[in-house]
Amino acid sequence: MKRALICGISGQDGSYLARFLLMKGYVVYGTSRDANITLFGNLHRLGIFNDVSLISMAPTDFRSVLQAFSLAEPNEVYFLAGQSSVGLSFEQPVETIESIVIGTLNILEAIRFLGGNIRFYNAGSSECFGDTGNGKANEDSAFKPRSPYSVAKSAAFWQLSNYREAYGLYACSGILFNHESNLRPKRFVTRKIVDTARQISLGSKEKLELGNVNIVRDWGWAPEYVEVMWMMLQQDAADDFVVATGVSISLIKFIELVFAAFGLNYEKHIIINDALLRPTDLTISRANPEKVMNILGWKAQSDINDIIGYLVDDKI
Repeated sequence: MKRALICGISGQDGSYLARFLLMKGYVVYGTSRDANITLFGNLHRLGIFNDVSLISMAPTDFRSVLQAFSLAEPNEVYFLAGQSSVGLSFEQPVETIESIVIGTLNILEAIRFLGGNIRFYNAGSSECFGDTGNGKANEDSAFKPRSPYSVAKSAAFWQLSNYREAYGLYACSGILFNHESNLRPKRFVTRKIVDTARQISLGSKEKLELGNVNIVRDWGWAPEYVEVMWMMLQQDAADDFVVATGVSISLIKFIELVFAAFGLNYEKHIIINDALLRPTDLTISRANPEKVMNILGWKAQSDINDIIGYLVDDKI
């Protein structure tokens, strides 16, 4: 039986990945900064809390990382930990940089130090590409980060690339575009939109307050995206992949579709609040996922209408 260590198992992707790997017959270990006090609500919601082994690990502490590796003895390591909010990264830039960059470095160093055949997946981000304009980003597109979060993710990507080349590690980065689910924290905009629309449909008088609603994103369904993380580590040679649906829509269209699903006209319930604007933001994010389709045979199965239906129906 293969053994997997998921760093950041309590988050959206970590929880779905744990469920997926358990279905594959893996022994699954997961980390949190303090596993004794973390609630692991997502694991409970998916009904897998008792099926995984939980370890306390601070990714920025190399000794802590080595201890986690010693306990889990993993064949595969998935690094999904670190500060994950673009908006929050402007308020906590040091925490964002340290948790992502130092965390990734410590995982790489631990694998190099221990040797063996550990395979490593690193969570990259479409935010690294910045504004794609009318073009579509692929694995050869230049990085133009526009937030502390995307700067950190870019640095982690190049760290991994260097270790793969210099030390022959089996290490991959998945450059995932936006992927949503009902396990998202409430601070994420898609969750905020759906929750507010649901409350209004139940009689609430609240308004949906947002900043820039003209941004364009490629949105996918998170449970499908964790599958490709695993697929990357099953190849003969390590490589990096852009993961996306290939179709982007504006946030205002997303809002319109969500409110319509609840029988509401969004124009009556939305307020634009300039205080919610980020210091810098990317306007248009588009992807070309041909490589992951051609090499791994993976293609997103859910379109934007499916995804909104899942969110509205609270599907997990």
